[in-house]
Order: sequence, then structure tokens, then C-alpha cells
Amino acid sequence: MTRPTESNGSWSGRRSPEPAACRSLYRPAALAAIGLVALTILHSAVFFVVGLPATVHDWFDLYARNPVGGLLAFELLMVLYVVVSVPVVLALGATLARGAPALAAVYVGLAFVGIVAFISARPAFEMLTLANGYAAATTEVGRAAFIAGGEMAMAVFHGTAFWTSYLLGSGGGVVLGVAILRTGVFSRKTAALRLASSVFDLGLFIPGIGLGIALLSILCLLGFNLLVARQLWALGREDARIGVGLAPTSAIGTGAAR
Repeated sequence: MTRPTESNGSWSGRRSPEPAACRSLYRPAALAAIGLVALTILHSAVFFVVGLPATVHDWFDLYARNPVGGLLAFELLMVLYVVVSVPVVLALGATLARGAPALAAVYVGLAFVGIVAFISARPAFEMLTLANGYAAATTEVGRAAFIAGGEMAMAVFHGTAFWTSYLLGSGGGVVLGVAILRTGVFSRKTAALRLASSVFDLGLFIPGIGLGIALLSILCLLGFNLLVARQLWALGREDARIGVGLAPTSAIGTGAAR
């Protein structure tokens, strides 16, 4: 990537080799971004095929009939999604930090707090244990205890930790989009898709049509992750060439990919 000039804060000039630790992130992060696309598509399929049970009894019935389906409906794939997103967050943060260090630090901080909050809001295996306990219970008192535990798990599923992660993800997306525009490391289309995704996230708060608007956020995020995967892979290739003294072959850092 190119270094920011002091005069205008934009990225211009000849690219210089990244530190080895930064270079090592690019290609794993690009592959991880592709993984995010695949996980998003798989989770969407689960949502439409399995659905989202409305009551504890519905959840217990789903887990009893199809334990794997129950785990997936409780968004186990999205837990895997946020874990797989870690190398992408690190690569984006490290890349953008050279041109917008404050924005990069804020983005990474919001992302990691959001990841932890989301994982804590998805007790999928705990719900499986409760469902198995309910199925094995032989008294009404025992069943009532497991029902109470299931209601607690559902409260966590829809509770503070989830909404914290949701809002932090949206806010972090805005910060990331602004940082991309400011540094010019990635294309303007990449920034636009991430900003649009964050705006459409807020549609979930609109009664009636909110879910449809939120689905637009998913589509924007799919496009964003695909572009990030391509551009991170290209950056890794460029730095590999520069690291061995070869001339760069593309101009992603100068905005030519916009």
C-alpha cells in the first residue's frame, strides 16, 4: 500500500513493504472473508428452511426432532461467523491504521466487543442441554424447571448482549466505511457497501417492513465481503512481490480499483 502524505492525508506514492506480521494477515483474511460469504448464505438457508421457533416448547420440539437443526436455528453458524471474522477485522485494522490510526483503533475495538457480546448472546448448546433434560424429565416439576431455563436462554437470545453486538456492528461499519474513504486503500464501492449495510441495519427497528429492510443489509454485507476478499488477496500478492524486490503489478492502494 502507499503511505499517506502530510499535505492531504490521502494515500499516494510508491508502495512500501508492509511489516511481516501485517503481510501474513492478508491472504488468511481474504480466505476468511470468503468464508463469511459462505456462512451468511448457509445461515440464510437455515432461516428459511428451519425457521425461528417462537416459544420454549417449539425450541425443545425442534431440538428433539433435529438437534443439528436446533443448533443451527439458534444461530450457531453466526457464532462461527464472528469467530471467522477475527482475521478480517485484524487485517482491515492493520491496513487502515497507517492512514487513519484513530478510526482503525475504534473500529477494531467496537468489532471485538461486539464479537464477545454476540457469542454470549447465543447459548445454542445450553439450549440443547435444556431440551435433552426436558425430554428426560419424568415429573411436572422437573419439566417446569427446564422450561424456566429455556425461557432464560431465549431472553438471552433476544436480550441486551445481542442488541449491544448488533448496534456495535452497525456503528463499527460506519467507522470502517469512513476509514476506507479517508485512506483510499480499498475502493469507494467497498466503503459504500459497508456504509449502506449499517444504514439498512436500522431497518430492523421499523415495524412491519423492518425485516425486509434488514435483508438489504445482508446483501450489502455479502458484496462488501466479496470485495474485501479480492482486495486483501491482491494486497497480499503485491506485498509478496515487493518483499522480494519485484515491481508491483496493481494500484489498489492508489484507488485504481474504485
